[in-house]
Amino acid sequence: MDKNDTGRRSHYLTVQFSINDAPAGNELIAALGAATSGRPHHRIGDRYSDLNSLGRTEDNPAGV
Repeated sequence: MDKNDTGRRSHYLTVQFSINDAPAGNELIAALGAATSGRPHHRIGDRYSDLNSLGRTEDNPAGV
């Protein structure tokens, strides 16, 4: 499995956050994230099997 493969759900993770009063002119914000593997209880399946069940392909996911 390749963590850069967007069709695999075990490595999907999105985090959105905001800091209301920062950074000031003389401040810096650093945010770090790390992992040693995918999610321990990720969703079953992947995008490719979902597309197959819908009768679509990776090249044409909308089916148009």
